[in-house]
Amino acid sequence: MNKSSSDQHSKKAVGMRGTFSGRIGYVLAVAGSAVGLGNIWRFPYLAAKYGGGMFLLVYLILMVTFGYALIVSETALGRMTRKSPVGAFHTFGKSLPFHLGGWINAVVPMLIVPYYSVIGGWVLKYLFEYFRGNANLLAEDGYFSNFIVSSGKVEFWFILFAAVIFLVILAGVKHGVERVSKIMMPLLVILAIFVAGYSITRPGAWEGVKYFLIPNFKDFTWMTVVAAMGQMFYSLSIAMGVLYTYGSYIGNDVDIEKSTTQVELFDTGIALLAGLMVIPAVFSFSGGDMSTLQAGPALTFITFPKIFASMGVGSLIGIAFFLMFLFAALTSAISLMETSVSTLEDELHISRSKCCFIMGIVMAAVGTASSFGYGIWDFITISGMQFLDFFDFLTNSVMMPLAALSTCILIIRVTGFEKLDQEIESSSAFCRKKLYHFFMKYLAVGCIGIILVSSIANVLGIISM
Repeated sequence: MNKSSSDQHSKKAVGMRGTFSGRIGYVLAVAGSAVGLGNIWRFPYLAAKYGGGMFLLVYLILMVTFGYALIVSETALGRMTRKSPVGAFHTFGKSLPFHLGGWINAVVPMLIVPYYSVIGGWVLKYLFEYFRGNANLLAEDGYFSNFIVSSGKVEFWFILFAAVIFLVILAGVKHGVERVSKIMMPLLVILAIFVAGYSITRPGAWEGVKYFLIPNFKDFTWMTVVAAMGQMFYSLSIAMGVLYTYGSYIGNDVDIEKSTTQVELFDTGIALLAGLMVIPAVFSFSGGDMSTLQAGPALTFITFPKIFASMGVGSLIGIAFFLMFLFAALTSAISLMETSVSTLEDELHISRSKCCFIMGIVMAAVGTASSFGYGIWDFITISGMQFLDFFDFLTNSVMMPLAALSTCILIIRVTGFEKLDQEIESSSAFCRKKLYHFFMKYLAVGCIGIILVSSIANVLGIISM
């Protein structure tokens, strides 16, 4: 096929799908997907646990190598095939391995978005209470625990959060996903800068700043690498089908490498701001008690309300923090839902509204189980885990590493680097081409294997992360 006919085929394929208006819309949508709930609480507590500045340094190195390679790969495959994950894999073969590889990538967001929306509902509830001036109420011991076991209340806020997502998805790619990303992502950055600025000015906070930003090689361990690798993996929306789908929405004029670099910079900026929001504030509040920093999700819903209440302007800072948190939750949930709907559209060949209805059924089933899992259904567990914890384990610890592994095998064994290079170089200088080849050929599979084994071992209690 000559170049002109190839371009005509590509334009025709784009015309049949939703599209972004250009590179900025695409970058903000991908950045919105990457910046989610995990960035706000998971990154700071992992950084605190695994060496502060040392963790940050390792994370940045991995992001510009491992993260870069997988973002470029998934985006290029999406644009090359003009398909969401299942269709992209089927383009290169119809046998069982291709079916499995595509569907693993596609099912991940379908399972994540319902329970993610339950947590988004928690954020919405807290923001509502801060607007009501109940900062001291949220800081009371036992408030969060009492809330998550009240199944009816949790279900209400979950449904409200999910309704917002559906409204955006029904509006389409350009008028829904892109428009919301263009509004929310700049606001998220402004709010993050505001909260971080306030945090680092607290008495005693500067020790937290130094711990987070200055690497100390005495703090380096092998688990620093494993934890940073896992955080980078989840932080960049890799192996969720999102990058395949969003890649299929961009034209041949969008510079994939430049866009990837911008996403890396955006994610790095938010990670730095998240660390500066959380670590100095907790240092100030607890006098540097590291166990306070390592509370995981409880850091957001238990420790932080106590910190805000102790500041004397708890409602104002609480509103800013949880509004930023809500924007992060919404942009990520929207990308997960868009990917799910896009896959159903491609594979079932039905209207977007009908696909949203199907996802509504999935949301109701998985989301309600997650809502009730700590409350009226707490007697039902899977391998000792509540529903939300089980879905989180299944997707993050098992399915996502397998999805990334299937992408690497597809490129190494089937697609070949020549086709990928041509797709990327059609719009990019591909300055990191040698790095990309080296990583994909010799390191990617091993790194993903480490993530898979260490994540499962952590859940089983074999190792502690």
